Amino acid sequence: MDATGDPKVGPGRTRRQVLVPMAALGAAAAVPALAVPTRASAASPMGARVVEERRVGPRLLDLTVESPAMGGRAFVRLLTPVGWERRRPGDRWPALWLLVGGDGDHKGWTESYDFHKGVARAALRDVLVVMPGMPEFGFYTDWWNGGKGGPPAVETFHLDEVLPLLEQDYGAGRRRVAAGDSQGGAGGLFYAARRPGLFRAVASFSGYIHPLQHVRAIRAGMTYLGLDWRALWGDPVAQRANWEAHDVYHLAERLRGVPVHLSSGDGRRGVLDPPGAEPDPHVPGLEDPSDPFPEEVLSPSEALMNEEARAVAPRLAQAGVQVSTHFYTGMHEPAYWVRELHDRLPWLLWHLRA
Repeated sequence: MDATGDPKVGPGRTRRQVLVPMAALGAAAAVPALAVPTRASAASPMGARVVEERRVGPRLLDLTVESPAMGGRAFVRLLTPVGWERRRPGDRWPALWLLVGGDGDHKGWTESYDFHKGVARAALRDVLVVMPGMPEFGFYTDWWNGGKGGPPAVETFHLDEVLPLLEQDYGAGRRRVAAGDSQGGAGGLFYAARRPGLFRAVASFSGYIHPLQHVRAIRAGMTYLGLDWRALWGDPVAQRANWEAHDVYHLAERLRGVPVHLSSGDGRRGVLDPPGAEPDPHVPGLEDPSDPFPEEVLSPSEALMNEEARAVAPRLAQAGVQVSTHFYTGMHEPAYWVRELHDRLPWLLWHLRA
C-alpha cells in the first residue's frame, strides 16, 4: 500500500495510476469539506435525488446522488459560477461538462489536475462546470451485463438523472459543451452522438474513441483490474451492434453539426514528462505480438489512443463533421490534458456562447 491507501501495482505506481486506458491521477491534498443545507429537491424523472451537498472549496460543491441507475449513491462535483449562491428561480448558466478518465473520480480534474486555477478559473466565472463521477472503468456506458442491463448504468445516471436535476435545481442551462480525458474524451463523443443536440462542441484528450480497433486493450485492461470485460458491451462479435454504438468511428454521421477536437500523444517521452518518467505497468495481453510497440514507446495506452484518433479524424471529416486535431509527442499523463484543456477552452467557450 502507498501513503494514500492505494495498492501498488508496479514500480512507483498505484492502482489509481494504471493507464490502460484510464486517466493517471496523482495523490492530492484533502480539502476540508463543509456540509451545507440541501435544498428541497424534486426527484429526476428516473427517481434520482440529491441527498447531500458539501462545499469543498471556493466555488466547488460536491453532490451526493441517490441513483437508481447506479444502484446506490454516486457523486458529482460542480465548479459554480460567480454569484451562483444568490441565484433566483429561472437563473441559468451555460454548462461545461468536464469528464473524468477511467478511474471515475469526480474530484480528479480539480484535486489532481488543478485545471480550475488561474486563467481557467477566471474564464469560467460565468459557466457551470459539471464533473460527474462513475465506477472504475465505467466507460460512460450502460453496461451490458449479459443482456440484463442494470447497474452500473453510467449514461443513464449522467444524462437521465444528473442532467435533469441540474436543470431543475442548480441553474444549468441548455447550452452545453464537453471535454474529457481518456475514457472521458470518449464519453463526451458517445453522448453527443447518441443524444443529438446535447452538446454544441466536444474536445477529446487521449480519448479511447475507437474500441473496435483495439478490442484486445479492453479485454486486457479490464481483466488486469479484475473485471469481466464482456459485461461492458457484450461479445464483440455476437453483440457487435452494441460495440459500434459506443465507437466514434461507427458513430461519425451522428456527429454532423457538432464540432469535434481530438488530441493525443504518441506514447513517447515528451516535454511535459519528467526525465525519469517510468513506463506504464505491464498489462498482459495489451500488446499485439504481431505488431509490438516500438522500444521508445513508454506509454502503450497513449500510443493506442493516438492510433485511434488518427483513424477517427479522417472518418469524421469524410462524414461531414468539423474536426480539428493536435498530435504530439507525450505519454498518457494529466499534464498534457490540462495543457490541451487550457488551449481548447476559448474554442469551447465560443461554441458555448455562439
